[in-house]
Amino acid sequence: MQEDELLRTFNKQVEEDRRIVISRSNLNELHKVLEEHELSCMKLFHVNTDGVILTKQKAQKVIGWARNHYLSSCLLPSVKGERLNVPHESLEIAILRLKEQEMISRKPSQSLKNLAKDEYESNFISAVVPPDEVGVKFDDIGALEDVKKTLNELVTLPMRRPELFSHGNLLRPCKGVLLFGPPGTGKTLLAKALATEAGANFISITGSTLTSKWFGDAEKLTKALFSFASRLAPVIIFVDEVDSLLGARGGASEHEATRRMRNEFMAAWDGLRSKDSQRILILGATNRPFDLDDAVIRRLPRRIYVDLPDAENRMKILRILLAQENVESDFKFDELANATEGYSGSDLKNLCIAAAYRPVQELLEEEREVGASVAYDATSMNELRKWNEQYGEGGSRKRSPFGFGN
Repeated sequence: MQEDELLRTFNKQVEEDRRIVISRSNLNELHKVLEEHELSCMKLFHVNTDGVILTKQKAQKVIGWARNHYLSSCLLPSVKGERLNVPHESLEIAILRLKEQEMISRKPSQSLKNLAKDEYESNFISAVVPPDEVGVKFDDIGALEDVKKTLNELVTLPMRRPELFSHGNLLRPCKGVLLFGPPGTGKTLLAKALATEAGANFISITGSTLTSKWFGDAEKLTKALFSFASRLAPVIIFVDEVDSLLGARGGASEHEATRRMRNEFMAAWDGLRSKDSQRILILGATNRPFDLDDAVIRRLPRRIYVDLPDAENRMKILRILLAQENVESDFKFDELANATEGYSGSDLKNLCIAAAYRPVQELLEEEREVGASVAYDATSMNELRKWNEQYGEGGSRKRSPFGFGN
């Protein structure tokens, strides 16, 4: 018993020493960044950094967030010796924000299971993709510069820098964005890249996600989607082919369960719009915007047209598609771009894939022309056929009635 008590005391002391060492290292990193940016913090050593390990990059994030928080919340900032004095409270708020980000980025499925309150919310665990696992960035999209710029302003900035949009009514973050345009122009790819750029979790849903054979379950699933998303914020709820889920109501073929689900979806959506602090965005994509319900269009105030790429953008797409391929150094991208008028980004990808298969097809054609390695009537082949006839499974010998077979 005494040895166990000594071991517990020793482990506790080791843990406390580790905490002190990490805390001193964190404060040292913060002090370096403050000096680099000619800032000061009078009570830096009172800042609680438990639960994080600050690298230089993380310390720069914390200082930037703390400065922005202080400037946006203080009418008369404190300046001493020509240096902005950042209060330790702002630093602790920034550290808390860093903890939340790190918690979201490393949330495994087990943590998501703990977040889900009931069986309905558990249905969406597999649909959640953390921002660092989406695998697509804006740089991977070889066109649509205007669209990417608009999405950065509407979504990325409010999610990454919410303190800039905390004053007044006109700067309230947008809660609904619609991407519409011809098929294959990159709407889904844009949605995934937007989640990465905004540092937001990504939930993709379709009409089948919110339907059930049991009466009343569709409304419960819809309510569960929004309650689960509120605990995952920042989050982007992507509704692909939004016209199939939220199409015009009142048709003769509309089922009552579908109508009730749509009403519940829009009621929960309105709840988001009344909570500006929740960083949740509904992002819809469709190539049939004219089939959407008028109430849905009103809830999607920002509607962005994703058009077919012009020759210049087609060339950008081709350069990205062929960046890792073995092409000639003098390959004329501009000629191919001009020759593919009316092609979408998806069409260009399929064209490149078809071209990549041509050498394989040509190689197979050449292999068919190669002569056989063994002559059909060679002595060895005749002997093999004779042995097969006598002893092989493919032979015509009659088997004993006492053996296998007939």
